[in-house]
Amino acid sequence: MTGGPTAEQIATDPAFQRTRENMNEFGGCALAGKSLRIGLASLMKTMADSQVTGRLTAIMKKINLEDGSEARGKRAVLISQVPQYLKGFEFNRFTSFDGTFSAPHTITPGTNRDESTLDVPAFNPLNFLNIPAGATHFRIINGISVISDFEFNADTKVYEPKEAALNEMKAIEYSAYLPVDQVTTAVSLTSTLAGPPTMTTDVMVVNVIGIEFFQEVNSNYYVFAQGNAMKISELF
Repeated sequence: MTGGPTAEQIATDPAFQRTRENMNEFGGCALAGKSLRIGLASLMKTMADSQVTGRLTAIMKKINLEDGSEARGKRAVLISQVPQYLKGFEFNRFTSFDGTFSAPHTITPGTNRDESTLDVPAFNPLNFLNIPAGATHFRIINGISVISDFEFNADTKVYEPKEAALNEMKAIEYSAYLPVDQVTTAVSLTSTLAGPPTMTTDVMVVNVIGIEFFQEVNSNYYVFAQGNAMKISELF
């Protein structure tokens, strides 16, 4: 029995023009999703499920389809124009942030888009957290990461960030280890990008909020593999 089309056929045969266009744009969407994951890499191990890469790429593809200015196969990934597709994204689809953490809180972006402050008034964890069995402590996380729009480069034939110098910049702040059985003090976490950088209209700042659970043993804190949660709370 004959096999499928060869790589050369897919690359050159006019019959596979649509396939080449789809592959090209898919590659650009994958790069955009990868940039977001790299910017938040220090949080991904404990916060993300095994399918987060595919789920982010799918969202980037929805953003890609919104570009009506370029030809098929070269449409840009203009996150800055439709950031609502990413707002509320859960990094672990099995553990939602809102289902884990329901304490009142506010996020205040800086006027120059280079920082964000998370404020959480004092609260009783037993009333506002979904605490995994065995957990003794938790940490609250406020993180920001810059993601650039991506566009097709006609010279290199690949997708590239429009603002490479800003893309993947990050700042992540953690609260102290807080006991799960004691009322907390007020928590205020300000994440500030180094520099500071000058933002442009071709980037978005992704603001995530997360919670990690730990077990304390002999003054050492061991992070739980499950029960942690993080979502994209704001984009600015």
